[in-house]
Amino acid sequence: MNRWHHQKGMTAIGWLLTLGLIAFFTLITLRLVPLYMEFAKVTSVLESLQNEPGITRKTRGEIITMITKRFDVNDVNNVDPRLVKVGKDKDGLKISISYERREHLFSNVDVVASFDKEIEVVAN
Repeated sequence: MNRWHHQKGMTAIGWLLTLGLIAFFTLITLRLVPLYMEFAKVTSVLESLQNEPGITRKTRGEIITMITKRFDVNDVNNVDPRLVKVGKDKDGLKISISYERREHLFSNVDVVASFDKEIEVVAN
């Protein structure tokens, strides 16, 4: 009686599919990680305003100028500081930013990421 030998391993099509999936997710990761790293920088700039002495007495223009300088230092080039909204209330300031970034993925497919951040600065 002749027994079949069981083959082990993947076929060439299986390898191509696996490598294709790995390449696809690597491409997505390489495109999205810089967007989220940039958002982390934007977040750190906004949170650094909480420790700024006398920030609640500054005008919106002065605050935007401070944010612009900090964006330059942190190499945030794709976010416009004019998107920052500054609102005053009885306890201090509310500073927020909301923006979208579009990143080309391949062919006619783009990835759109929306980012929102709001901080409250209490009067010192």
